[in-house]
Amino acid sequence: MSDKRQPMPVVLCWHMHQPDYRGPDHSDYQLPWVYLHGINDYVDMAYHLEHVDGARAVVNFTPTLLEQLDDYVVQINAWLSDGRHIGDPLLAALAGQADLDDPQVRRGLVNACRRANKEQLIDRFSPFRKLVALAGHTDKYPEAMCYLSERYINDLLAWYHLAWLGESVRASDPRVAELEQKSAGYDAADRRKLLLIIAEQLATIVPRYKDLAASGRVELTVTPYAHPIVPLLLDFKSARGAIPDVKLPEAGGYPDGEARSRWHIEQGLESFERHFGWRPVGCWPAEGAVCDRTLGLLEEAGFRWAATGQQVLQNSLSKALRGELPAHWAHRPYQVGKGELRTFFRDDGLSDLIGFTYSGWHADDAVNNLIHHLETIESETRQMPERIVSIIMDGENAWEYYPKNGAYFLEALYTKLRDHPRLRLTTYAERLAEPDPGVGHLPGLVPGSWVYGTFSTWIGDRDKNRAWDMLVDAKRCYDEVVTSGRLTDEQFEKAQRQLATCEGSDWFWWFGDYNSADTVSDFEQLFRRQLSHLYELLGETPPGYLSEVFAHGSGDPAAGGVMRHSH
Repeated sequence: MSDKRQPMPVVLCWHMHQPDYRGPDHSDYQLPWVYLHGINDYVDMAYHLEHVDGARAVVNFTPTLLEQLDDYVVQINAWLSDGRHIGDPLLAALAGQADLDDPQVRRGLVNACRRANKEQLIDRFSPFRKLVALAGHTDKYPEAMCYLSERYINDLLAWYHLAWLGESVRASDPRVAELEQKSAGYDAADRRKLLLIIAEQLATIVPRYKDLAASGRVELTVTPYAHPIVPLLLDFKSARGAIPDVKLPEAGGYPDGEARSRWHIEQGLESFERHFGWRPVGCWPAEGAVCDRTLGLLEEAGFRWAATGQQVLQNSLSKALRGELPAHWAHRPYQVGKGELRTFFRDDGLSDLIGFTYSGWHADDAVNNLIHHLETIESETRQMPERIVSIIMDGENAWEYYPKNGAYFLEALYTKLRDHPRLRLTTYAERLAEPDPGVGHLPGLVPGSWVYGTFSTWIGDRDKNRAWDMLVDAKRCYDEVVTSGRLTDEQFEKAQRQLATCEGSDWFWWFGDYNSADTVSDFEQLFRRQLSHLYELLGETPPGYLSEVFAHGSGDPAAGGVMRHSH
């Protein structure tokens, strides 16, 4: 029996991820979300952990995000030092590198700057709101685009980036206040100053989280390298664990998927070690996608824990017990099969309250409501020495829906959890370092992810399956060329990295007729370009079908109940 005076452990796990938005061979960025979330959410999330004494969290970084952050810093600094090209259209335009005489370029920039949260980013700043309103007239009268002056474009770009800056930056950097007070007429010197601020903030991200980890406030973790759905690389049929009648790709499976899974896991660890100086003990698999073999591979690689979604556990317990589930079944770690690795499961209800509900509440009311739910769990689990509550969610996408990027909510959340006598903020590594309170046991997992407990977001739809078949074709070509021995070591390394990019999960997320057509088009075009480039690196002619459109999106994005996977 546990000591009733021991507070209940609570873990806040923030998953930081962005797809690789670079074009083939690391050419220009196709979408700006890496650096925008960098200057907004990643710096603000660090700030709150730094400034609330006693705050604790687990922060997961994907290697593709870390490498793109590095690249942005290098590119902006190269422009600042000697005027080199910036490979991101919005930043290049801010730097004065865009051809504003080209109507298509102008339209693309204006439309991109309008793609921001209206309530929290656009309407909050009166000059930005007016600039966006002016651009709105071009919807009805496209010919009006030519009347938008260069000054207008420069002011719109400046305000777009000022609005995206994190609250911690806005409050602490007098240069930001000076730029905001200017309001209009941003010249080259103003825009250079803004680019310098952006570069400085992006450069602080890794060092700040590294310092937070060194101080014990944060446990840093990693995802396999290119964010692949490992269970699907291992076996397409794993999708039938949760959906027995799901239609699978024509290809029987992914060739040599276990070797590729091991590669992504090892390369993820190596990338993390290059950035932070050590190897983590915890892993958030891409999209929380797990199966028995995935956990086995993670344990073999040295991980001590992994985490996934609550629905995976419910499916697995229902299969194992064939009856009523035990009380608070999600609020304990589990051992699966004969493995030693601990698996933690997300409390979907509490996590989704933060992700989708509390943004419209007053911060104190929202945090008090969350505390009330946690107090109820605490009072009902006092006889469970192994109890622990996991709140796991994206570390970036929710906050743009909150006032001031979630500043009021996050400060109150950390402060009230820290001060609560019956709750204890901790990390998974800290918990595992304490005397073992026991675990639940599962004979095996029903394969699934944190989205519905299935893999339906990445396989089963016609367009998703077609994408898998195209990827399998490319992998078979890759295997043949590599086996032939005709690639040099340098050529092999480039081809292997390119293959990894093509194996990322985000392509498959966006294909399907429930996603917005514009977003599907963006990702489809980039996916086909990435596959084509892989063939080119192999010295082979890309198949003709890679130049054909196959995905057709419509309707609302399928964000599930897990995250706003908007960018």
